[in-house]
Amino acid sequence: MPAASRGALIAALRPDYQAELAGGTDRFFLPRAAGCPWCRSDRRPRQRLRTRDWVQGKPGAFVLDQCRDCGHTFQNPRLSEEGLDFYYRDFYDGLGAESTAKMFEAGGSQKRFRRSARALREHAAPGRWLDVGTAHAHFCAAARRLLPDTEFHGLDQGESVEHAVKEGRITRAYRGRLTELADELADRYDVLSMFHYLEHTPDPGAELAAAHTALRPGGHLLIEVPNPESPFSRLLGRRWMPWFQPQHLHFVPLGNLRVELERLGFTVVAASVRGDQHIPVDLVCATWFWLNPLLPAEDQPWLPRPPGRAARVARGALALAALPLILLAYGLDLLLAPLVRRTRFSNAYRVIARRG
Repeated sequence: MPAASRGALIAALRPDYQAELAGGTDRFFLPRAAGCPWCRSDRRPRQRLRTRDWVQGKPGAFVLDQCRDCGHTFQNPRLSEEGLDFYYRDFYDGLGAESTAKMFEAGGSQKRFRRSARALREHAAPGRWLDVGTAHAHFCAAARRLLPDTEFHGLDQGESVEHAVKEGRITRAYRGRLTELADELADRYDVLSMFHYLEHTPDPGAELAAAHTALRPGGHLLIEVPNPESPFSRLLGRRWMPWFQPQHLHFVPLGNLRVELERLGFTVVAASVRGDQHIPVDLVCATWFWLNPLLPAEDQPWLPRPPGRAARVARGALALAALPLILLAYGLDLLLAPLVRRTRFSNAYRVIARRG
């Protein structure tokens, strides 16, 4: 987006953002949970970390707690529906749509999508595949090259899924929540995928149950999510990219997910933190999250006023000066990726389960 057009859009959005923020951010949160939303333990959870919105820079403080019994990590207090709407806005659509699309269209993302499709292909030759949380369905477009006989459908809450049909990435779109549409989709799909989707949902257990309903007997569920047990989550602390606050609400340890899938009637056929699902961004993102607050602020509609010309020039000059450090961190991510993928340091894990 040209700078002038972006500036005009920010100016147009600013009054609405300022009106929403006039009363503070407390109203965007539900009451604090006293126990664990995963195992229902009533023991008081321990605080794992307190952080901020490192990506968009929207105001607010976010706390991740960890269950003392099952190890589940969750946002506490959790965002309400109003809060989710506020913090998602202008990330996948609107102001941030172009940059988000470029991220998914990048070569690294396309390679990751193809690796995920190959992993599933080892267990099934699907006729009909539903990708949940598909957004613009970039995964489906990449996977179709490996599975030309598979019919890909997408489900998402945003309008992006409807654009994906018009752009030919999927043949059918469902707009809404899987938990609301599961009965309509019952026994319809050979494969259902959730790529970095489950951590965004208010109730991951309900999503898994809905996936079981939508799959045919013998169908496969493919899940990729952040690995909260990665040592990088402790080493990098609140600047570890997969925490991705405030959008990520739940972080399910691999063991917990296996148990829940088996309880629902799935048979886990593949599950590991060691694999090609790792996304090599840990060091470069942590470096940027450390540097960015030191720079003059970039203009955003949730800021009370636009930065002056001097601040804009200073930001550009300082960001340019920091570029070698950012490139070094990115190079280290890529260099270490083959090793990380063979260890517990992987920032994501993959599970493939068959409906019983």
